[in-house]
Amino acid sequence: MKIYFENVGCFAKRGIQKIFDKTIEITNGNVDNIVIGVKFVSEDEIRLLNKNFRNIDKVTDVLSFPMLEIKEPQSLSEFDSQREFDGELNLGDIAICTKRAKEQAKEYGNSYKRELSFLALHGLLHCLGYDHIEKEEEKKMMSLAEEILADFNLKRRTNV
Repeated sequence: MKIYFENVGCFAKRGIQKIFDKTIEITNGNVDNIVIGVKFVSEDEIRLLNKNFRNIDKVTDVLSFPMLEIKEPQSLSEFDSQREFDGELNLGDIAICTKRAKEQAKEYGNSYKRELSFLALHGLLHCLGYDHIEKEEEKKMMSLAEEILADFNLKRRTNV
């Protein structure tokens, strides 16, 4: 999986790359040439994105902009016809508000690394068709996220 990063430091890039690779491996198998964008943004920028795309005029922690209409548990191989001219399958983009991530890490008793990792993974799962509107969907999505993060020793309230 190739990730196009913007405003993301090397420390975060390596961790997010590993988490995303593991997520693709366990959710959709080995599909070649998958790409996604990850951008760290300010409160002003995420508020503007939230207002423009969701008509909600407030700061949030993470926004996902899926390019494919995946309904979990669909495989990415079902979307081969939607590849770009260069063969890339674009999952979409993720915007993460770093200030909110810092605040939430403190509020939840997590490390900043754990919170950024969780928000990036949360965004990826949305791009892969996971959702949390219904209670059962939320339970499945959160369970998967916790399982993946635990593989990287990023458990809740243990990485402060």
